[in-house]
Amino acid sequence: MSTSDLEQQSPSVEVTAPRRYELILPPGWVRIPLREGTKEALEKILFSHMGQVPEGIPRDDAMRFRLDMRRQLEKHARAARRNGGLDLYLPVLPRGGIFLMASFIVAEMPIGQDHAVPPQAVIAQLANEDVPGGTATTVDVAGAPALRRAYRSTPDEQKLSSAPEAVAQASLPTRRVDYVIPVPDDPGRWISINFSTPGDGDIDGEFTDVLVELFDAVVGTFRWSYE
Repeated sequence: MSTSDLEQQSPSVEVTAPRRYELILPPGWVRIPLREGTKEALEKILFSHMGQVPEGIPRDDAMRFRLDMRRQLEKHARAARRNGGLDLYLPVLPRGGIFLMASFIVAEMPIGQDHAVPPQAVIAQLANEDVPGGTATTVDVAGAPALRRAYRSTPDEQKLSSAPEAVAQASLPTRRVDYVIPVPDDPGRWISINFSTPGDGDIDGEFTDVLVELFDAVVGTFRWSYE
């Protein structure tokens, strides 16, 4: 299980609002904290988790592969942090000799709505907004209403996007799924969980569908913690 602290709440909501969130990761996935401890997490991933390298890379090139991966991960983490990211999640162990191209980011969501507006009303409004080439539906996350948006993104659209996960797959079409979740008992505070993958190159193929289903299953384990 992955556990991550939220940003510090205001004193008026410190007692009743959750202090952190929890979710269960699939085997081979790891969390990279983005507010502190990022460097240490990257070191652990590159030299502990990534003992394997993809098929086709000579043993003598393993260190170069890890250093290249580190540069990419650091770039990804910096972009995610600039966009309000709290944590970056990604697979670090190869499956069938290849590394999955997928990631998701938990971030603060600057919706900027009036604190007096009930979260259900905000979600309803967001669900009614047009999602080009995709869908927006109201779902249940951790026992409360949330929003799920699913769509496709082309390379040109990603270059114009400020979303952090666009960095990793900016040259490929991607399937994207975003969850927008209100923080209980903390009016005006929201988080988003943003998933992106090019799958196996066919964003409408069965393999990509499986990765999206895996992400939805991870979000299904999302829980708030008050401890």
